[in-house]
Amino acid sequence: MTGRTGSVSPGAPTGCLAMFPGQGSQRPGMAGHLLDSYASARRLFAEADEILGLPLSRICVTGSAEELGRTEITQPAIATTSLATWDVLRAAGYRPAVTAGHSLGEYPALVAAGVLSLQSALELVRLRGRLMGDVAREVPGAMAAVLGLPADKVLAACDSAEDVGLVQVANYNEPLQTVISGHARAVEEAGRVALDAGAERVVPLDVGAPFHCSLMRAVEEEFTDALAARPFADPVLPVISSVTGTYVRSGEEARELLRRQLTGPVRWVDVLRTAARHPVGAYTEIGPGRVLSGLARRTLDEVRTRSTGDPRRLTALHGTLAPAAWQEPVAS
Repeated sequence: MTGRTGSVSPGAPTGCLAMFPGQGSQRPGMAGHLLDSYASARRLFAEADEILGLPLSRICVTGSAEELGRTEITQPAIATTSLATWDVLRAAGYRPAVTAGHSLGEYPALVAAGVLSLQSALELVRLRGRLMGDVAREVPGAMAAVLGLPADKVLAACDSAEDVGLVQVANYNEPLQTVISGHARAVEEAGRVALDAGAERVVPLDVGAPFHCSLMRAVEEEFTDALAARPFADPVLPVISSVTGTYVRSGEEARELLRRQLTGPVRWVDVLRTAARHPVGAYTEIGPGRVLSGLARRTLDEVRTRSTGDPRRLTALHGTLAPAAWQEPVAS
């Protein structure tokens, strides 16, 4: 690897990909084990509470599923839980070779890579969640996961529903799992066409807004202004963008990619394949849930995954941090 921006040479060492989850990974009590056991997590949550004027420390321990499901709460709650987990692991010596985040998860990934400060990331995430929630209240949108059908056929199903309304691919999650987003009736029609084309299932998603499609253009200008008002540094740790599936080369590029992320699809399959070429030999999910670990196992052959969303798994990873395989330094 050369420089600070993540260009990979054939001799780059094997290490870990630090993966930060996105919306949908939240669950009641998701930060309880962090706040109970780690002073650094308590400090970070206290700072987040003050930055945002939200009782995230309470919400992420005792908040209901309904409260956590509000987009303007969900996004800062997941980001803060992920960053608290990152702080715990970093203090124990965890040194990934590369980092990436799924949609919302790109914000904590950029904090981990030195691109954004904690305050900037949380303020942007809070605004992002509020703006997306505004779209949801004004547009009858929906999202659905299409399972068991290649992405090109899902794209064709979206095209066939264009007379009903707008529907587009929102997430390329794994080779046979593609999420679609748009007007509710158009999403339903594209799902029906996908089933006729051989999809195993079409699963409606319980989300607060039609993410990652052109309907989000309504809030793009306000969010672009917010991005312009925050400082972005060049990465000190390689980070792979979920917008392009390739390395982020500079702070200015990271800023532009976060703007594009509002309306563009999440290319998680490309993220994982880029990491595998790094080459990365281990995949660590940093934050609540195990969604990304499952996507990695179903996308790549014989991968080693770790998750950190509960006390047992976080403690188990803590105990393995001494071996070199889990303390790979950033190549230079």
